[in-house]
Amino acid sequence: MPGVKLGYPAINQALACRSTGTFRLASFSDERMTETIAANLACLRRLLAWNVEHRLLFFRITSNLVPFASHPVAAGYDWRGRFAAELAGLGAYVRAHDLRISLHPGQFVVLNSPSEATRASSVAELTYHADLLDALGLDTTHKVQIHLGGRHGDAERSMEVFAQRHATLPPSVRSRLVIENDERDASLADCLRLHAAVGIPVLFDTLHHSIRNDGETPLRGLDLAMATWGPADGTPMVDYSTQDPARRTGAHAVTLDVEHFRSFVRRLRRRDVDVMLEIKNKEASALQARVVLDELAGPGEPGG
Repeated sequence: MPGVKLGYPAINQALACRSTGTFRLASFSDERMTETIAANLACLRRLLAWNVEHRLLFFRITSNLVPFASHPVAAGYDWRGRFAAELAGLGAYVRAHDLRISLHPGQFVVLNSPSEATRASSVAELTYHADLLDALGLDTTHKVQIHLGGRHGDAERSMEVFAQRHATLPPSVRSRLVIENDERDASLADCLRLHAAVGIPVLFDTLHHSIRNDGETPLRGLDLAMATWGPADGTPMVDYSTQDPARRTGAHAVTLDVEHFRSFVRRLRRRDVDVMLEIKNKEASALQARVVLDELAGPGEPGG
């Protein structure tokens, strides 16, 4: 499986550091920001090096790398200027080792919200995410993924509002944004309609699609999503998980179902995708998946 980059999101539980540090808004200060960002960046460098060592070349950076970056309280804090050298160095490391980076802002990002305050804060948050990737010096194959964000009582209107507001986003945001199918607000078919309207690539989520779909098989759904990615977007990205049987529908599994993953990879055949494992135990499952990829690749041909 030479075309597959494999990764996991945000936190490495094997390392004694977190690149997700933040603090209470009430205790905001420039000094606290500087200390926290410096620690987050240092930890991220350690984490990326660990990933390279273990051939996990796809990673979702935490949105909290720069705490409160999109909040008005930090408007006067020039994090890009203060950490320009560190960010450039991290970006150079990513490029040198052919890593793929993504980000996934939280559920409070609702681009089609009827609330003007929510819309404005969503745009600010998306702009921060694009600015972070720009500061790292990474091209538009490094993505920011979001959900539709709600139907707000009128499914058709919510899609129209999303398309209208997408068109007004800064170009740096639009060039990095991808939309993910989910089981509540936007099926794969809905996401494909948005792609047709505004050109946004569709990130295929296997678990969400297993819960809500319009009759497409997983492979057919994957092929439809892959067709929405252009050359500037890079290899199509996939979120992979299975259902946690002990929790609500849509809850991600705690550990990798190795045989399910093996079957998933076999069915990929020659499809080139980058796979983000949304499994609760993070790098532990990623290491198991790495073994599966190598086994399926065969002797002398590491699987990505």
